[in-house]
Amino acid sequence: MFSTALTLHLFPLHRTTEFSPHHHHHRSSRYRRPHGKPLRINVAKLSSSVKEEIEKPPPVSSEGSDEGNEVLTSWESIGLPPVTAAKRVVLVRHGQSTWNAEGRIQGSSNFSVLTQKGESQAEISRQMLLEDSFDICFSSPLNRSKRTAEVIWGSRAEEIVTDYNLREIDLYSFQVSIEFNGKWDAPNFNIDGHYPVRELWSRARSCWKKILTHESRSILVVAHNAVNQALIATAIGLGTEYFRVLLQSNCGVSVLDFIPKSEGGSPEICVNRLNQTPSSPISAGGGRKTSTRIILVCHGFPQNNLEGSNPFSVDIPMNMLGTIQAQKIAELLLDAKVSIVVSSSAVASVETANAISRVQEAADCLGADCVPRYVDAKQVADFDVENILHKTKKDLTSFQPLQSSWLKGFEEEVKKELWQKSGVAWQLLLEELSKGSSNPENVVVAVGHPALHIAMMGHCLNLSDEWLGLFHLDAGSISVVDFPDGPTGGGVIQCINYTAHLGRWSVPITKIKGKYENIVT
Repeated sequence: MFSTALTLHLFPLHRTTEFSPHHHHHRSSRYRRPHGKPLRINVAKLSSSVKEEIEKPPPVSSEGSDEGNEVLTSWESIGLPPVTAAKRVVLVRHGQSTWNAEGRIQGSSNFSVLTQKGESQAEISRQMLLEDSFDICFSSPLNRSKRTAEVIWGSRAEEIVTDYNLREIDLYSFQVSIEFNGKWDAPNFNIDGHYPVRELWSRARSCWKKILTHESRSILVVAHNAVNQALIATAIGLGTEYFRVLLQSNCGVSVLDFIPKSEGGSPEICVNRLNQTPSSPISAGGGRKTSTRIILVCHGFPQNNLEGSNPFSVDIPMNMLGTIQAQKIAELLLDAKVSIVVSSSAVASVETANAISRVQEAADCLGADCVPRYVDAKQVADFDVENILHKTKKDLTSFQPLQSSWLKGFEEEVKKELWQKSGVAWQLLLEELSKGSSNPENVVVAVGHPALHIAMMGHCLNLSDEWLGLFHLDAGSISVVDFPDGPTGGGVIQCINYTAHLGRWSVPITKIKGKYENIVT
């Protein structure tokens, strides 16, 4: 757990600039998460005399409805309402509940409450977000989320708005203890004639209509694991097969920015960060346990980042801030037992990789006679993307500092070449992960330019190059992809753009107001 002094800097939220991924491709037609091993369910049926603490409307069956055969084709098909000004939505999952601690699946039941640890997590989240001037807070009415919202909202004068559609996934007449021995077919998961994940996606889209049509500019939403996954997925156009791919830990925070289009229509969207937790993402819970993972590290600030020169040179070393960021990254990864560090040949990447390797090799050395642990490190030409970005006819200094969705500003041929090279780089990382599959802790660290990592996350999610710019990454950030079923089993996103480890050396907090403040569509 971070100290109070550090938690005040856990969420550097950044201004979002233009973003238009032109989402016309979809995962459903090209990719379906394999079923793998069967789903084993231990069922405990509730007595009909048990009454929920909140009143439920009758559930609606998916059979015979459009939802029953839903295939989400693109984010534009969601029909998100247009916005007249830029909006930032901060999603928070509730703190640890009594049923979380027991390992029980809660669904939309309302019997559990926050544990002492959950109360502490909520308090840390309150400190994280203390300086953010939210206009409104939407909360699930279930006790565990409502209490978390009350702690985070603190003494703010505005009332918390509870929305029943923000409740957790419905499991109807069952409370279920589920042991996942492998992947499962989320869209077709059926209980009592209902399709809970399909219904959840439909409910999430309804929530976005209410959230985005509200006059507020900065919105806090406190809810649950599954519904927050559905909110993120439906916002960016991912279908139900992505359930359990975008991890949400207790009190994990995700930030989405919605930017109006001058021609109207659904807003442009950028995921500023995903699942930034009160504790380290190396040890954070909330997903299936695994020690097989890829950690994407954005190198520290090169000297030009503060001097306004070309931000894409491979020959510029890190400045003092970048050196501190690299050391902070190395300290964060101290207990990760890294198998190999792969980097581009850019000087800033090599320096960051060397800092990680030095700390890893000395991690277990507590005495004078200790033997450093060897950590393999290598530079890979397929990680060098700066030469591709140099092919643009744009003024490269205009990308300084790198802002959200900046990749959108490049020509199509540049983006396609970046996409192709990043695909090769991602396959290389999967191969490195496979080489160490016999190790109990198999961690591959990749150090490179933010453009490379943004593109590789797209490959991880089986998207297309039209989705470049969907994510935002900062210098010194890390993103973690877990592989609970091994390197060939598909990645689960543990976090994106995690920067808490940087503390006071993170990018300063900025508000969404600014360039887009007066835009009206």
